Amino acid sequence: MERIDLNKLYKHKKKDRDIFQGLMPFKITEILLVANYYDAYTIEREGQFSDKISGEYLQLNLFTAPRFTSVANEEAALAALGKKRFDLIIIMAGLDKKTPIVVSKNIKQAYPAIHQLMLVNNNADLAYFHQIEEQFRDSIERFFVWNGSTKIFVAMIKYLEDKVNLEADTRLGDVRVLLVVENSVRYYSRYLPLLYSEIMTQTQDIIRSEAGADELGVILKMRVRPKVILTSTFEEAVAIIDNYSYNLLGVISDVRYSLGGVETEDAGVRLIRYVQAIDHRVPCLLQSKEQANAGEAAKLGADFINKNSPTLSLDIKEFIKTRLGFGDFIFRNRFGEPIDKASNIAEFQQKLLAIPDDSIEYHSKRNGISAWFMARAEIFIAKRLRRYSFESFENPEKLREFIKYTFERSRLKKLFGRIINFDPELLDSNRYIIRLGRGSLGGKGRGLAFISNFLENANLKKIIPAPLVVVPKTAIIGVEEFDNFLEENNLVKIVYEEKQDRLVEAFRQAHLAPKLRKKLRQYARAMTRPLAVRSSGLFEDSLNQPFAGVYATYLIPNNHPDFEIRLGELEDAIKLVYASTFTDNSRAYFKAIDSLIEEEKMGVIIQEVVGNERNGKYYPDVSGVAQSYNFYPFSHIRPEDGFAVLAIGLGTHVVGGEKAHRFSPAYPKLHLGSAQDMIRDSQRSFYAIDLTTRKRDLYSEGEHAAIKSYDLKTAEDDGALEYSAAVYDFMNDRFVYDFNVRGPRVINFSKMLLYDQIPLARALQILLDIFSQAMGSPVEIEFALNIERDVPRFYLLQIKPLIKQEYNIDLSNLDVPPERLLLRADKGMGNGKIDYIRDVIYVIPGRFDRLKTAEIAAEIKQLNDQLVAEDARYLLVGPGRWGTRDPLTGIPVQWSDIANARVIVEQGLPDFPLDASLGSHFFHNVTSLRVGYFAIPYHSDASFIRLDVLDAQPVVRELPHTRLVRFRAPLTVWMDGRKQTSIIAFPDPQ
Repeated sequence: MERIDLNKLYKHKKKDRDIFQGLMPFKITEILLVANYYDAYTIEREGQFSDKISGEYLQLNLFTAPRFTSVANEEAALAALGKKRFDLIIIMAGLDKKTPIVVSKNIKQAYPAIHQLMLVNNNADLAYFHQIEEQFRDSIERFFVWNGSTKIFVAMIKYLEDKVNLEADTRLGDVRVLLVVENSVRYYSRYLPLLYSEIMTQTQDIIRSEAGADELGVILKMRVRPKVILTSTFEEAVAIIDNYSYNLLGVISDVRYSLGGVETEDAGVRLIRYVQAIDHRVPCLLQSKEQANAGEAAKLGADFINKNSPTLSLDIKEFIKTRLGFGDFIFRNRFGEPIDKASNIAEFQQKLLAIPDDSIEYHSKRNGISAWFMARAEIFIAKRLRRYSFESFENPEKLREFIKYTFERSRLKKLFGRIINFDPELLDSNRYIIRLGRGSLGGKGRGLAFISNFLENANLKKIIPAPLVVVPKTAIIGVEEFDNFLEENNLVKIVYEEKQDRLVEAFRQAHLAPKLRKKLRQYARAMTRPLAVRSSGLFEDSLNQPFAGVYATYLIPNNHPDFEIRLGELEDAIKLVYASTFTDNSRAYFKAIDSLIEEEKMGVIIQEVVGNERNGKYYPDVSGVAQSYNFYPFSHIRPEDGFAVLAIGLGTHVVGGEKAHRFSPAYPKLHLGSAQDMIRDSQRSFYAIDLTTRKRDLYSEGEHAAIKSYDLKTAEDDGALEYSAAVYDFMNDRFVYDFNVRGPRVINFSKMLLYDQIPLARALQILLDIFSQAMGSPVEIEFALNIERDVPRFYLLQIKPLIKQEYNIDLSNLDVPPERLLLRADKGMGNGKIDYIRDVIYVIPGRFDRLKTAEIAAEIKQLNDQLVAEDARYLLVGPGRWGTRDPLTGIPVQWSDIANARVIVEQGLPDFPLDASLGSHFFHNVTSLRVGYFAIPYHSDASFIRLDVLDAQPVVRELPHTRLVRFRAPLTVWMDGRKQTSIIAFPDPQ
């Protein structure tokens, strides 16, 4: 498979806050003011200019005011430009009107990329500059008139920023555009400060009125305010309308200005007709100093303002509030008469349910709802509502339902992929992680939160159209609750004692914090499916020490008719996960990695179990693990191709190392065994949650209290083998898919892997690729595939790093006499040299009994404990799989039972399977602790172990099935990780 470019796949979805941060890429921060000493003094007024500009910015809640540098002439201007970068040059034209033109041209020649505006001292000078405007058209972008207020500078700055940012901001944030058409410098110098002040102030007010507005949020949302775009001719205005018609918030137009190069009496009227022909819902305002034009505005259905009105400021403010969506939302009936109002979004949602249908129709036809939401910086809602007109729906009620749905979708969209604080109303979704308690999420919790965020930001549907990749509903209790639990229940001293019975009983009597219990009560009422209560220690699933399977996981049916019993089981499971931090297994692991158990903190994951209810049982169609690196490749499979292990039922079967189907996602059809091998190695039983047993005691029954093992016939009766099993037809020596045929059922998932009815292999290959890239190391994922309403869903349950060792040993360069070799393995893991092991624990072949593997495991624990007391590391040799849960396929030791083993050998015997424990928690800890791990097949030509040499060594201790021997000098272990070959040499007996 071609490697996926993660940079192209992972596109951080733009939530509103992300959009706000990306808006206004061009910001004016440095301004050069060119004015003679007199004009500069007039503006500065004894040094108060900069303070006043800063005051204007603070009043409008703008982030930072630009810095002004004043110079008096061209020479000083060029010197300043040579020392510092400026975004804008403002040239002041005072009594001397000719010099500024020359200065402007010369600066433009030297610095063509810097914007220039000219500020004229008074209205009387405008006629002069209008006559000679051809002389400076290439250097000066626009004129403004100094009106004695520093607000004109704010307007000049915002005018230029809006003009430059227009294209980028409308594309990224769908920002609205307020078009102002005015050719009179005098009037737009008066209008723009007024418009900017009102728009910014009202934007600020409505943002603050919404619940949860923070200071940074207000500042960022200010960037989504409408762009005020100033044009002076009909053609310029039409160009803006044509390019940004979808974003047009409103039009404020003069009546008389240039059309086709000629000043035209009704240019404004024609422009409003042009706008209305494109979208009749756009609010328009005709403004003129001639009151007679009010009649023309009325004919167009536009508003009118007299330029000379003494209430001009109030008139502008009213237009912005009532027509552009900045004030209260006034619900109106079909005649336009007000019937109700909403001051904020929460009120709008509430009153939307009660207003009459004709009001919904009235507002939808005028785009009023979308504009009102855009004014409140609710980009997602505004954009979605704007796409639809009233005619898009069968009736007003359908439109009302659509608006309600859009609200809810917008609210949830902001949460997707995030970790959110507990909210009883937000429990029914798997698109985010719910935090039930304070503190870090722990290692496993961080992995789940990462997956949740990744799935929301990576468009996997393009490359994995099926199955749908999701995360189960997940809640996490932070590690601070663990500390609080220990302290409040006086458990701090007890947990560090090594008396396990006393520890468990102390945890049984302890109580969770009242606030946490209240949340759990609400959570448990909302959850109707079985729950998995998992550990999430700070050290767990870390890049250095994954702690795989060291802590406990409890599955609870969550189906008792008595809610208090269900809640009690959930609380018991949480307390037992806490207790698992201090078990013998955990203590042994901490000792093996030379860390202090006191440093560990435990978080708890509560996850909805994936599966379906089938005849009193609950289990998924498929569970599995997959690794992106295969330590035991075969045929033409490369280590980088990875592998996967699948089983029907709960994942307990897979992580326990029991018989399951193994394959490489890169070559799912490759299988070198015969039909008889497939029958022999096929899964024979499966695990499910027993929903029929009402009473159970998690404290005495342990992690498997609610889990039972069932035979395959039960799964067949449940109808759960459709995609996972084939039937071996003895008569015709072939596999068929007719369960009416007599013959052994073989769990080989061939419908998925050979015939791609569900493209599981492809999905695994892609996920392993992208997650190993994302984590920067090989990874292991735990997953479940479940078919729900005929739709396959792939659930990611866990992700952890897989420790891959570096390769630097080459056995071909070693000169070891063959007679000194104790072992050679062509299938092995590990890298480097070990030269301090003298002790060997091994299962005596002549005394091995596959029906007594549990007894053998107990013996090995005794011998291990003896060497732990002596602080001695050892070599462990035995038949079948180490660490399996199935006593018929190997020796079911836990990690703590062999904690001091430094090299582990799995030995093949006649009629006894040798299949390394890939995918099990046991195997994962072997790799992470860098334990040598070798496989010696039975009757192999290349691999061997000399048991006669072991039998000849001095016996330290012998038990019915096992023996501990000690060499007089250390063994030497060489491991070539690159070639996966290893040898062990024993010392010269002499």
